[in-house]
Amino acid sequence: MLRHVVLFKFKDSSTPEQVKEVEDAFLALPSKIKEIKSLEWGTNNSPEGLNQGYTHCFFVTFDSEEDRAAYLPHPDHKAFGDILGPHLDKVLVVDYWTKE
Repeated sequence: MLRHVVLFKFKDSSTPEQVKEVEDAFLALPSKIKEIKSLEWGTNNSPEGLNQGYTHCFFVTFDSEEDRAAYLPHPDHKAFGDILGPHLDKVLVVDYWTKE
């Protein structure tokens, strides 16, 4: 499986309501983009203090690179970016093929 890991650091000026709007918009993507096999997410609760301000992790699974290639420019993914953009301070993305 191809994993697409996305970490967000929100602007200090973003309100909890605005962050919730971003969360809800991301969580709606699997119902709009058929290539998403699964989506898991959560917020940082590590006691180590090494998160560098990143608070949200979204873990998207695809069956293939072709599915990811369809997702990235998808209009609904782009529309999500429009919702996220005003509140985003930093983003970190790592993709990998699972190994067992």
